[in-house]
Amino acid sequence: MLELAILGFLYDSPLHGYELRKRITALTGHVKPVAESTLYPAIKRLEKAGMLARTTEPGAVAAPRHVLTLTEDGKRTLRRRLAEPARSDITDENRWFTVLAFLRHLDDPAAQASVLRRRLTFLEEPASFFYEGDRPLRAEELDDPFRRGVLTIARATSVAELSWLRATIASLDASDG
Repeated sequence: MLELAILGFLYDSPLHGYELRKRITALTGHVKPVAESTLYPAIKRLEKAGMLARTTEPGAVAAPRHVLTLTEDGKRTLRRRLAEPARSDITDENRWFTVLAFLRHLDDPAAQASVLRRRLTFLEEPASFFYEGDRPLRAEELDDPFRRGVLTIARATSVAELSWLRATIASLDASDG
């Protein structure tokens, strides 16, 4: 998801590495802080693949800064990855938020709605963090107040997301009409 975040933020505007790192950290938050030792090799891979271009500008105080810009190939790659996210990009909440943060870069409302429908289908499947055999357990079935809390919070989040997904899909379908 780091590469998707890099492509997405650079689609918005050219950035230098430090600013890019700050934006990615703000998106991923405490879940996955971005270390320089992770970010800069990813930038180099994308640059080598022709998805990023680097220019040098004078620094404000001392050293010159390298500004990264997304190439046309990078834009195409971003749009393809957004239009065809992997299953884990749909099912993993943190990966999903990264996809969602940049989904506006798909110009086609039908394509956007298609991605949202995949998430909707996933959320509508019966699931739990806790099971009895193959049967998912509901919060009301648990004596442990902490596990009950996990399921209660997850249910509230899912209800809110389902509502948002349905409304947004309807809006996208109406605008595509």
